[in-house]
Amino acid sequence: MTAELVRGQNHPLTGSRLQVRISAGHPVMAAAVLTGEDGTVSGPEWVAHPGSPRLPGAEVPGRAAAEHVLTVDLDAVPQAAHRLGVLLALVPQAGGPASFGALAGPYVAVAAEAGEEIAGYTVTGLDAETAVVAVELYRRQGAWKVRAVGQGYAEGLAALLRDHGLSTATETAAAAERALAVPAEAAEAAVPVAPAAGEREAAPAAAASGPGAAAAAEGARDVSAGPVSYRHPGRHRTPAGPGPEAGATAGAPSAAPSAALPPGTVPEHDHAERSGPVAGDATGWSMDERLYNQVRGMFEDLARAVAAYRSAVDFAESRLDRELDQVLTDPATRVGPAADAARQEARDRHRQLVEQARAVLDRDLAQLAEEAEVVEHALPPSCARWDHPVWQGYQVPLERPLALRLGDVHLPERTDLRIPLLVRLPLERGLWVDAGRPAGGPGAALWDPAELRASAVSCAVNLAVRLLAVHPVGDYALHVIDPAGAAAAALAPLLESGALREAPPAGARGVSETLERLTRRVDLVQMAVRNRALDSLPEDVDTGEQVLLVNDFPHGFDDRAVTQLRYLVDEGPSVGVHVVLVADRDDARAYGPVLDPLWRSLLRLTPVPDDHLADPWVGHAWTYEPPVVPPGSDVVRDVLRKVGQSRRAYGI
Repeated sequence: MTAELVRGQNHPLTGSRLQVRISAGHPVMAAAVLTGEDGTVSGPEWVAHPGSPRLPGAEVPGRAAAEHVLTVDLDAVPQAAHRLGVLLALVPQAGGPASFGALAGPYVAVAAEAGEEIAGYTVTGLDAETAVVAVELYRRQGAWKVRAVGQGYAEGLAALLRDHGLSTATETAAAAERALAVPAEAAEAAVPVAPAAGEREAAPAAAASGPGAAAAAEGARDVSAGPVSYRHPGRHRTPAGPGPEAGATAGAPSAAPSAALPPGTVPEHDHAERSGPVAGDATGWSMDERLYNQVRGMFEDLARAVAAYRSAVDFAESRLDRELDQVLTDPATRVGPAADAARQEARDRHRQLVEQARAVLDRDLAQLAEEAEVVEHALPPSCARWDHPVWQGYQVPLERPLALRLGDVHLPERTDLRIPLLVRLPLERGLWVDAGRPAGGPGAALWDPAELRASAVSCAVNLAVRLLAVHPVGDYALHVIDPAGAAAAALAPLLESGALREAPPAGARGVSETLERLTRRVDLVQMAVRNRALDSLPEDVDTGEQVLLVNDFPHGFDDRAVTQLRYLVDEGPSVGVHVVLVADRDDARAYGPVLDPLWRSLLRLTPVPDDHLADPWVGHAWTYEPPVVPPGSDVVRDVLRKVGQSRRAYGI
């Protein structure tokens, strides 16, 4: 059972011989440092780096790589050392990332000598940092624990070591950099990082390689040679039989058979025929991570396949216009039978190009649809639809999930091919369920405002239920702000089951009390993390994850309450406080641009289908559909009943 940690959280360690596995997605340097009870390094002999890879109780790799395994023997750590920190630093190189903010968050796992993972931590929230203390192993009352730290330094490894009291920090960091020799194959195997979306929301997902699916009809330009590459290098192709005639090219959407390999490993090419798609056919440490990466690959594959098709159609249109213009500009072919024949030939070539491009797209979409169906049935509860059979046999989990399903997305080229919209957990940003009228989507202008608000509240409550249901008992606590009591009907199942302890207090007083309690928690935990004093927190501070559901914002909020909410949205996720906001932006128009940063910092969802999401690869407008409970189904009430029973059994 692997414990998924968040920043500041600790977990006991069993056994003295351990492995620390690092998956960074890009070549980085791994190092280790021993510190005393006061948190300082006694000398350079207590620092392990590529130039001096061994210290008492630990050994680090001698090169930079995207994947590392550090060996640790806690029995060999000197008694004077109370902490063993695992460090990551970027390798100075031309064309490389300038900071960890340009990469996906590195994943660090502490495993037993036999290979069983004990605890894992995804280092999130990094920006300008070039060196980071990822985790630390420390003594506590005669036993060893691991703590997720995630403390970064923009000035690099030297600043990190200097902060730990090493007088020769600059010389030690320089020696580590001199010893590095980055292999070319490591740089080539680095996972590409998708750029952030602009004004439109980028559909969330953690960095992982995915398949490339590209199609261009005969005579079209090479789609990989333009400003946008439609070919994805990561996923391998599954033979799909003969393609369309006339030389159309395509990359078929199927993942490489590398489920047994660690992340970042490039498997040997297998050109043998495969019977069909397989669930979990992607890289990852666990089945859940392989499924997550496979869904990410399907998402990217669909985006690139449709981009290639649209590019081919655009080319065919421009070619038709050019050929018709040539017919009109030539006096000899402007009128008469020759002109009619030339125009008909141009239209026939246009139709042929479009048909060829569509044939390639249909082939790719058929393969993706087959893969999506296989993957859908294998998804864990946190990523499964409410009508999935896994919910019928639901039991409260003992492990934290990797990701959460927020709904589905699709493109107009094939609306029945829906890709699950997954986000990594813990959430790195809050959620905003927009209760206003959608700007796009089918029948956007026909929705009644009252129905939209009720649907928005129901959508937010279902997301909160899913968060509670897919985490171990006590890992998540739910708080609700509903000043006018408008969400009473939607919250009733939570109260009946005991998943929500008490009804939310009404009025402005209830708003201020809830916000005061959560802002105090954020302040205290942040101070404890910065000072490495989590064990000194007051007993009434719950260090578990907290989710705050706010309905009907900004009703009941004064200026102070609005400021506190913005603080929770900005600072809360780093210490385990997450906001789910139900609001119509028009209701907050009186605040003007003051609330613009709030809306931008939240991931916008809609209770009805809407095309407001954009992918980070080619920028398609995707139609988002929220998770829907089947009509007449009691699955949510059944799940809540089991959650409530478990909470009562644990005295929560």
